[in-house]
Amino acid sequence: MATQIKISAVQEIINDFKESSAAVLTEYRGLSVAQLQELRRALGADTKFSVVKNTLTGIAAKEAGIDSFDGQLAGPTAIAFIKGDAVAATKSLTDFAKSNEKLIVKSGYFEGASMDAAQVVAFGALESREHQLARIAGVLQAPTSAAVRTIDALRAKREEGGAASAPAEASAAEAEEAPAADAATEEA
Repeated sequence: MATQIKISAVQEIINDFKESSAAVLTEYRGLSVAQLQELRRALGADTKFSVVKNTLTGIAAKEAGIDSFDGQLAGPTAIAFIKGDAVAATKSLTDFAKSNEKLIVKSGYFEGASMDAAQVVAFGALESREHQLARIAGVLQAPTSAAVRTIDALRAKREEGGAASAPAEASAAEAEEAPAADAATEEA
């Protein structure tokens, strides 16, 4: 390989490290081209899964300030450079490794912190940001009927000019209406 080609390859790997919030080092010995394509699709558009040369990757990692892969760059090596949701991509990678024993997770890093193989697997088991946000949004979008009725009662009292006594009256009205209204909501 010509020197200029090697320099370009190292620079590309350095850029991949710098643009990624996380990376996972793997050994892919024995996986077919079709299996690697399936893995790349599973990882999504925000993750670049690259087969790399060990020597050039070692140089690039050192220049990028990453020591997570020291001593592990041997054998057929590929790295998942993750730019998006690191948990979701890591989960996809570890799930693929569970169903394809030939893919071995060696180590990784997340926002500069080194992780061994067990930590990478544990990281992949976390709930992704997207799932957390969806769960939170679901909670916020579905307020209880009791809270809605209390707010409506307070607004009605304020509009009538009885803002001073609205909270006490709304609470009393709420206490009386809650069991019947909740039962009606559950039946629907």
